[in-house]
Amino acid sequence: MKARATTARSAGDEARTVSMYEKREKIYPRSVHGRFTRLRWATVWLTQLVFYGVPWLGWNGRQAVLFDLDVPRFYVFGLVLQPQDLVFLAALLVIAAMTLFFFTAVAGRLWCGYSCPQTVYTELFLWIERHTEGDRNARIRLDAAPVGARKLARKGSKHLLWAAVALYTGFTFVGYFVPIRELAAQTLALALTPWPTFWVLFYGAATYGNAGWMREQVCKYMCPYARLQSTMIDADSLVIAYDNVRGEPRGARARNVDPAALGLGSCVDCRLCVQVCPTGIDIRQGLQNECIGCAACIDVCDQVMDRVGYARGLIRYATANAVARGWSRAQTLRRLLRPRVLAYGSLLVAATGAFVVTLALRAPVAMDVVRDRGVLARVADDGRVENVYRLQLRSRAEQSARYALRAGGLPALEIDAGASLDLGPGEVRPFTVRLALPAAQAIALGSGAHPVTLELSVPGQPKILAQERSTFVVPR
Repeated sequence: MKARATTARSAGDEARTVSMYEKREKIYPRSVHGRFTRLRWATVWLTQLVFYGVPWLGWNGRQAVLFDLDVPRFYVFGLVLQPQDLVFLAALLVIAAMTLFFFTAVAGRLWCGYSCPQTVYTELFLWIERHTEGDRNARIRLDAAPVGARKLARKGSKHLLWAAVALYTGFTFVGYFVPIRELAAQTLALALTPWPTFWVLFYGAATYGNAGWMREQVCKYMCPYARLQSTMIDADSLVIAYDNVRGEPRGARARNVDPAALGLGSCVDCRLCVQVCPTGIDIRQGLQNECIGCAACIDVCDQVMDRVGYARGLIRYATANAVARGWSRAQTLRRLLRPRVLAYGSLLVAATGAFVVTLALRAPVAMDVVRDRGVLARVADDGRVENVYRLQLRSRAEQSARYALRAGGLPALEIDAGASLDLGPGEVRPFTVRLALPAAQAIALGSGAHPVTLELSVPGQPKILAQERSTFVVPR
């Protein structure tokens, strides 16, 4: 899309076309080694071992983690969740948001630099690219070379490997919703049904496109977090910072030369920090929205400082106040415990504690009670007043169980046959229950709706597992 602009000249008015969009310049990140790179790769391995491995784990004869949308029922190891338990999912989302706020306030975009799926899969795809096409300079030369057998072989092998990783990623993701062993058997037999096929291809294509082609464009333009982070950090948040006081003025020089004698700072202007950046920014221009906090620039700058004989830390994790005021590491860390961080941390601990306690104390069965709307009350031949209730019990356990139903709230209230209720593992089952009140008690009580409670427990045990309130109607 373009816009037209006009400029006045002495010879008259002449229209010219001005592009409103900057053409994307392809980024060729250079490989780098160092402590933060090792930490990032450790995170890549850990997250992918969990992601690819968990669906294959078994638990009590079933898949350990399975979000079965057909039933629907969600299994998380020994935990059985049903649609009525979506409150726990909401709580998890709240905890995840608080965790993001907390770590962003403390140390900026740690999530983006080390654990975000976009970062993780971009690292994997870049690793494949380096092993098929070479490092940065080799990739630049290959892209500039004319099409030939060598170029087609290298590009083709890269894309085949990308496609294999992407498809297996899509297959694994779908394996969290369809039993993965069944999914694998159907795939090998070429008998995969349409919907799993669609979602495997959809998520595979998303992985292939985002990690292989779009890369930094996702972080720079599609992800809203880069825009939101400025509201969560302040001058005492740990971010990747370039020490302007020490580094400027920058310039080339021979090794082991005192920069002060040349009127230079510690920065040798090698631009390696730009070449290793996966989003292509120059950290020496200050913190930018595009910085994902991967610390690749720290690793490469430390290597350069080692080669020229200068102290490390020209680019480092620091706060804006620490760089401006020359604080020591101890002074910087003391400033991290400020009101914003304490508030986020307290809310996170409270929310996580409440979630864990609620989950641990959750009863193995849930009960819903609805009065039979067809007949509010009826009088039996022996004069007893009967009310009918429809119960729906939801098992949250993986074992069959028998439960006993008790009624309270009115004297001499009786439960007709069927008070013993059997449920299978994770079963949702309706029951019909009659409550009866002898004629004498009904007359003494008087007409109208009277409160009653229905209590569910294990036979022979006093502990109440579920309790619901309702009303008992005595007719006029």
